[in-house]
Amino acid sequence: MAIRYIYHQGDDQVVSTKEIAKNLHISNELLAKVLQQLTRLDILFAVQGPKGGYGLNKPLSSINLTEFMEAVEGPIGVTDCSINAICDQLEQCNIRFPLNKINKDIRSMFSNITLKELAC
Repeated sequence: MAIRYIYHQGDDQVVSTKEIAKNLHISNELLAKVLQQLTRLDILFAVQGPKGGYGLNKPLSSINLTEFMEAVEGPIGVTDCSINAICDQLEQCNIRFPLNKINKDIRSMFSNITLKELAC
């Protein structure tokens, strides 16, 4: 929601955490943590000072949803074994391959969606 809000302010604009929190009815403290994380991930840039805030560091069309979700949350997997081969039941599992196909399809679908599409 914050990325979309910043996007709609226009290129090269910085928006304060306070403004975003007020307009989106989000906790200022929670939002600040999220924006800091997005800055560490190089999605946003931060400007310090009284007229500071956050802006987009790169075009949203260059970031697909898979990249974004995995940067923020870690690997996408419908089950743990989709992303981690450590499982006591791995050798006997009869649903592993169908679930891996579903996981691959989900990743593929998300890879075809950019953050710009979500922001518009």
